[in-house]
Amino acid sequence: MTVVDANGMLVDAVVSLEPARPVAAGGAPRTVEMDQVNSQFVPAVLAVRTGTLVRFPNNDQIRHQVYSFSAAKRFELPLFQGSTAAPVRFDQAGLVTVGCNIHDWMLGYIVVLDTPYFGKTGSDGRVQLDAPAGNYTLRVWHPRIKGAALAEPVALAREAVQRRVTLQTTGAAPAVAPPDARVRALQDKFRRADPQKPKP
Repeated sequence: MTVVDANGMLVDAVVSLEPARPVAAGGAPRTVEMDQVNSQFVPAVLAVRTGTLVRFPNNDQIRHQVYSFSAAKRFELPLFQGSTAAPVRFDQAGLVTVGCNIHDWMLGYIVVLDTPYFGKTGSDGRVQLDAPAGNYTLRVWHPRIKGAALAEPVALAREAVQRRVTLQTTGAAPAVAPPDARVRALQDKFRRADPQKPKP
């Protein structure tokens, strides 16, 4: 499947196929990561199945305080550096917007899905889903989509299906501005206040 908008191929679009009957999850829950690098969430968009554990390692030299007020998952991690924060279980389907209480420009998205058939588009706007023949609801979401996620019925046969979806988006992705001098000063203040950092 290929996902595009008016500007071309869309990266980080979450595509899922929701079957008419739920598919039970088997085995232990997966554990995945949304890292923090250069005061940004990496990846910025994460797609997971319900029950997945998500770790939020911090690879910056400053502390972060990750939180979400989204209905699908409300949580707040204490100030931390490294990988000391406990993983968070995402047990309800929906969109979870993640931020940092200290660095307002940090923004990430976790799409929690009740289906095993999902993926995220790459830089070429493409994603491949492997699902058995049957009737599904195709859902496509992107951080810049206008309105609700696309949802439409599809019938899959045994043969591979090529599909192209066009989304209405808010335009080109905004550039992330580097912290200004005031923000850098605050970061230095937090770094100096870190009780775990050895004093010279």
